[in-house]
Amino acid sequence: MIVAKNLTKKYGDLVAVDSIDLEIRTGEIFGFLGPNGAGKTTTIKMLAGVMEPTAGTILIDGIDLQRNPIEAKHRTGFIPDRPYLYDKLTGMEFLRFIGGLYGLNLERIKKRGGELLEVFELSAYADELIENYSHGMKQRLIMCSAFLHNPKVLVVDEPMVGLDPKGARLVKRLFREFVKNDSAIFMSTHTLEVAEAICDRIAIIHHGRIIALGTMPQLREMAGTTGQLETIFIQLTGGEDEIDVVNVLNDKKPEKAIKDIQQ
Repeated sequence: MIVAKNLTKKYGDLVAVDSIDLEIRTGEIFGFLGPNGAGKTTTIKMLAGVMEPTAGTILIDGIDLQRNPIEAKHRTGFIPDRPYLYDKLTGMEFLRFIGGLYGLNLERIKKRGGELLEVFELSAYADELIENYSHGMKQRLIMCSAFLHNPKVLVVDEPMVGLDPKGARLVKRLFREFVKNDSAIFMSTHTLEVAEAICDRIAIIHHGRIIALGTMPQLREMAGTTGQLETIFIQLTGGEDEIDVVNVLNDKKPEKAIKDIQQ
């Protein structure tokens, strides 16, 4: 559903993303993790068509994003980590604006938009100005707009930011239902518990390169641990730094600190 080959992004001499290969399958929720500055956001922007890669190719549902960007973007829904909205529009007006960008007619926007506002529990606020929305409501409205044109692929950055537990549970359920319809989700998050709970496979990027990719059992094998994703992430991206912190805070010997981290 999403295929990236030799995907590279350079800023002058800085290589932010270094020749990575990814394949996200139909019916899959794919997690994308990494420390700050690892290249996650740059990768997300390239997959969403917001940023041009320096090298490499991206296929969205078989469509080359560089050669046919309009068609590829018609098949993609993008949920950024920070909802950028027009505060002086109402929720429904915003959906009309987004629907217009995708060439949807007004009747379809009203029908589909109304259904999505109902699902995301925003119907009562459809005619309220967005400036009066809470952060969580804005995040849910962005999700409504991403689903509006029935995309085949969702590219999602930090989907649970600003959501209360009820909203987060709703989003998890909707994501799982979405991929059942021959679709796929590429999701980046710092919330490792969420990634572990809902992702079918997970990739970890570090210094612009994919250092691990697989299911949870496969990642545990790579890291040499039976622990949770947090332990695996620390082991693969900077366990030594974590161990140093434990040593300083608890005045433990290195052997004891290492054992604690691996548990």
